[in-house]
Amino acid sequence: MCMETVAHLMVRHPKLCHEDSTVGDVRQLFADDHVHVVLIMSGTRLLTVIDRADLRPDATDSAPAARLGHLSGRVIAPTASADTALQQMIAASRRRLAVIAPDGTLLGLLCLKRSGTGFCSDENVRQRQREHLQRAVSGG
Repeated sequence: MCMETVAHLMVRHPKLCHEDSTVGDVRQLFADDHVHVVLIMSGTRLLTVIDRADLRPDATDSAPAARLGHLSGRVIAPTASADTALQQMIAASRRRLAVIAPDGTLLGLLCLKRSGTGFCSDENVRQRQREHLQRAVSGG
């Protein structure tokens, strides 16, 4: 059994949206298939976690995104065990959980790999960004 905590495995610098972000902004982020959730922030406090399913087709692009989503079932404490987090994520068919402090401060994002065999790291995210930039520069 793994004794690591969520705090040891989370991505520490996830992409964030400000509380004045719109539904259109969220739609644009979800155009990237690596984006599974959108985190809406007020300062350092997490307001809501938006899944693709929260994005109703009838929502206008100019509507406030902060009204979508929720936190229940989408957040985890940094002290939770990685094993517990993995079980929770598999049971809920979720690949992302926001890691928050008791006061609601966002600490990071726990990202389950597509294979389901482990968690993404900050280095994995940086490598994917480098590859994306290289493809853009080479035109492919």
